[in-house]
Order: sequence, then structure tokens, then C-alpha cells
Amino acid sequence: MGTAANIAAAVRELQAGEVVGFPTETVYGLGADATNPAAVANIFALKGRPPDHPLIVHIANAQALAYWAVDVPDNAYRLIEGFWPGPLTLILKRAPHVLEAITGGQQTVGLRCPAHPVATVLLEACGLVGIPGLAAPSANRFGHVSPTTAAHVRAEFGPALTLLDGGACTVGIESTIVDLSTDRPRILRPGMLGEAAIAAALQTNLSTAADNLPRVSGSLAAHYAPRTPLEMVAPEELSSRIQELIASGLRVVAISRTESLPANVLTIPMPAAAAAYAQRLYASLRDADSIEADRIVVEAPPQDIAWRAIDDRLQRAAVGSGDWESTAP
Repeated sequence: MGTAANIAAAVRELQAGEVVGFPTETVYGLGADATNPAAVANIFALKGRPPDHPLIVHIANAQALAYWAVDVPDNAYRLIEGFWPGPLTLILKRAPHVLEAITGGQQTVGLRCPAHPVATVLLEACGLVGIPGLAAPSANRFGHVSPTTAAHVRAEFGPALTLLDGGACTVGIESTIVDLSTDRPRILRPGMLGEAAIAAALQTNLSTAADNLPRVSGSLAAHYAPRTPLEMVAPEELSSRIQELIASGLRVVAISRTESLPANVLTIPMPAAAAAYAQRLYASLRDADSIEADRIVVEAPPQDIAWRAIDDRLQRAAVGSGDWESTAP
């Protein structure tokens, strides 16, 4: 739980170089002292994360920027004023002492101030003992479906991991990542904080340039993936595709906003609104995976800006999911 005693115990673990699971409003994270090379190495080992894949540093407030970043532009402060604490990560020019393992060897660093009350208290307590930030990727094995409850984290890492339980995450998918390391801000990873809100806060259009992009968390083509093969299907083709798969002898589970699906398929119903859908998405993928079907069929989300981040996660989940060649009819 997130009681004062549990948070104090978690801080002691972090001081000792250990990894601690904790909630944010987006997903649960695996936190470690971002200034401790051995502690950061523990994250990579625990997750099986590629060594060149940068980590996001979670900080208590904007005052901590001065430790982690240099040449912070005015645009950063505009976004901080509008959206911190919250589901927004800023890519900034790194301070010279920031660990190479944090940045993936790049000259930039990702920083976020989470809004979850347990994360807030934990980060403030860390600051009091000299830990200026926690490196904290999602609390799952690398490439797997992100966790949005403490039970999801336990399923990944078992009882040995120190874990603060903050209930179900309210946003449900990872933060929007905005690159401010160049003159033109650009979104490197979509999240539920959308482009229109960011552009309005900055009073400028965002760049769409795709050259010289910093590597960031969640940018690989295969990510957020269940072990069961997953495919997205257009709403008008959903029923026929499900029947085709069943006729070929496959066990199918559907994740759908549509109520009128065939009666012979197990369906995980989803909300019609984007925010509610996002909050439920990863839990639904994990539920579908636990059924051990041959195929997860997901109704493709609307091609609307409000659904951009959800579509992004599902596209990557489909690429990273199970062995397509052995099951595709």
C-alpha cells in the first residue's frame, strides 16, 4: 500500500540501490535512484531492457529540472505550468553529470513529474534523503503489456519486489513525450495529453520533422505486446473475421466496442469514449492474454485525434505479439 510506513520503507530500499514498484497516473513504474549506476543497472537487468533504450526520470517538481537539464527553454516552463504534475514527459538537453545509462548515450534526458499522490509523496521523500529523481520505466518485462494495477506488477515480478499499491492507474497508457531539445517542439510518443492542448499552451504548431529524432521509451515498432497473437480489424469486418478464425479451428477472444458480435466468441467489452478506453486498455490486453486463446482480435479504434495514442499502442502490440506464422489461417 501507499502508507507513510510503506513509503518510508520504499525510500530505504531506494537508498540501498534497490528497485521499487510504484504507481503513477499512467502506468506502474519500476523506480530506482537515477544517480546510482548500480541501481539503474538493476532496472535494466530486471526488465531485460536493451542497454541503449533511455529511461525517463521522474521528479517531484519543476525545481528539480536544474539538476537534470541545461539550457531549459521557455517552452518547457509553459508546458510545466499547464500540465505538471501530469502525463507529460519533456525531452531536454542533459546536464553533463547525468548517467549515460539514463540517456542511452544521447545528449538529451526525459523528465516527468507524475500526478499520482503516492508517486508525489515518494518523490518528495526521496528528495529529503538526497535522491533527486527516480528512473522509472513501466513495471513489466521489456516489450510486454504495461501494468496498470499492483496485481499486474506482481504477476510480472512476484512477491520479492517492494511494491507500493496505489490502485488502478487513472490514465492507463504512457505519457505524451514532447521533444524540446531543438527549436521546434515535436511529439515523439503520443499520449492522452493531446497535440492540440500542447500546441495551444505553446502558442505554436508542433514540428512534424522526422529527422534526428532522439530515442525515447516506447518508440520501438514492437511494444506493449501480449504473448497471444493480436490483430486489429476494422469494425465493419470484425464479425466476419472472427467467424473466419473460428472456422479455421482457432480459439478467439475479441476486444471490442461493438455489442453485436457472434455469440460463440468470448468478448471483452470496451468503453466508447477514448479516455475510458485508454484507462482500461492494458488490463483488457492482460485479461485476453490470460485466457490462452489462439488469437486476440481487437476492433480498430476510430481514426480520430482523440484515439491517436490508443491506436499507437495497439499497432505496436500487434507487431510485438505472439508467433504469427504458426497460427495465421
